[in-house]
Amino acid sequence: VHGYLLNQFSMDEYDGNLRVATTVDVWAKKRIQYNNVYVLDGAMETVGKLEKIAKDEKIYSARFMGKRLYMVTFKQIDPFFAIDLSDAKNPKILGELKIPGYSSYLHPYSEDIIIGVGVETEENEWGGATTKGVKISLFNVADPTNPKEIDKMEFGDSGSDSAVLYDHKAFLLDARKDLMVLPLKVVKREK
Repeated sequence: VHGYLLNQFSMDEYDGNLRVATTVDVWAKKRIQYNNVYVLDGAMETVGKLEKIAKDEKIYSARFMGKRLYMVTFKQIDPFFAIDLSDAKNPKILGELKIPGYSSYLHPYSEDIIIGVGVETEENEWGGATTKGVKISLFNVADPTNPKEIDKMEFGDSGSDSAVLYDHKAFLLDARKDLMVLPLKVVKREK
């Protein structure tokens, strides 16, 4: 398949098929960047594909959940994609949500709620993105054609950090106790 995997959450096995989400990032006369989803059968033959998703962006997080893939790409705005994989031969984008920032880690809370841990951003005067604090988002995907960010919390200002952004093992969720734990380094700027 074309592209590279971000991490272990960019691939999974489901119903006898291997499913992968990749980013293509090459330099020719200019930078070419886009993302793909592939479904391979037991013989490692490509049986389904969805290519050139979110041109000029790369995957920041992905999570396969049953017959769906939830994926975040980023350049300046965070498109959160809900992708249907129920027909392995015809993957398709069901819906997307564009919000500031990005999620580096996606964690299922329930069938309809996904937790995103990442960084809040804002557009700067040069048309780029400036990072702000660590952000936790709750995404409602009950209607995958219209995903929504139903709540968010932001911690600190630019320079704030969490190990969860780089290591999913730093994230703890105990749904029975309604307890979520993540380490934070919070930077507060004087106003």
